[in-house]
Amino acid sequence: MDDPGTAPQGDLRLRDVVAALESLYPLESAADWDRVGLVAGDPDQPVRRILLALDPTLAVIDDAQAWGADLLVTHHPLLLRGVHSVATTSAKGASVTALVRAGVALWVGHTNADVADPGVSGVLADALGLTDQRPLSTEGSYAIGRVGVLPEPSSLAGFADRLAAALPATAGGVRVSGDPDADVSVVAVMGGSGDDRFGDVRASGADVYVTADLRHHPVLEAREEARGGRPFLVDAGHWATESLWLADARDRLLAALEHPARATRVEARVSAIRTEPWTFVVGANAAREHRAATEPGGVS
Repeated sequence: MDDPGTAPQGDLRLRDVVAALESLYPLESAADWDRVGLVAGDPDQPVRRILLALDPTLAVIDDAQAWGADLLVTHHPLLLRGVHSVATTSAKGASVTALVRAGVALWVGHTNADVADPGVSGVLADALGLTDQRPLSTEGSYAIGRVGVLPEPSSLAGFADRLAAALPATAGGVRVSGDPDADVSVVAVMGGSGDDRFGDVRASGADVYVTADLRHHPVLEAREEARGGRPFLVDAGHWATESLWLADARDRLLAALEHPARATRVEARVSAIRTEPWTFVVGANAAREHRAATEPGGVS
């Protein structure tokens, strides 16, 4: 995605990098159901190259091996649900085997990266230039999502264009539910799946809510509750809304690893492999025309 960064290194070991990562994204802040932290690797193995990616797919693991990475850092877990075999007959098994054979360690920062400050949603809010940021909601001492103010008010359509320009392009684009000409100023964001936060969004006073993985029934109900008004809803895609975090995590990790006694260097870069699962769409223009002709405030 971008150029590698570097930081002073010396006899850097995996345990040193893990300690730095977990100072930035503490494991105890992860949700109870989550599976984060070190998944594979010897804490004593040296680390000279670190690759970051959203998902630990086979293609990403191949990228790590080809680049000579010693550590792969991903946002999404490899083994979120219990497995009883790591045979190469399954994709999960093939991934574990490939990591071990290549000597590539794997560390995961998922919901602990979501609630970090800044975390996934904070980086997204910063990319949109939101000011006066505050949590969308809180759980204990952790902030969930972000709410902030645009530098200047915008039409909903103009805001959608701004969002699309800030995010990597995807096949699905940005889906919007609301009047294109409505003015918006206060924006709530939640990187990744967020249709369980509509109540928090209403309570926040946001004009528009940006998240991903929005399903038909929750969106329809939320729009009914809003009587066609605010908050408007935007589905910008799971991969797109979370991928911005990777470069920020890389930079923060390199800064955390800086040490004046280390003479050689550790490299870290974001994988160029896109793990967005969708490859193309059809009929999008027809859908837009249908909305404009039948319900100007409807879903596009």
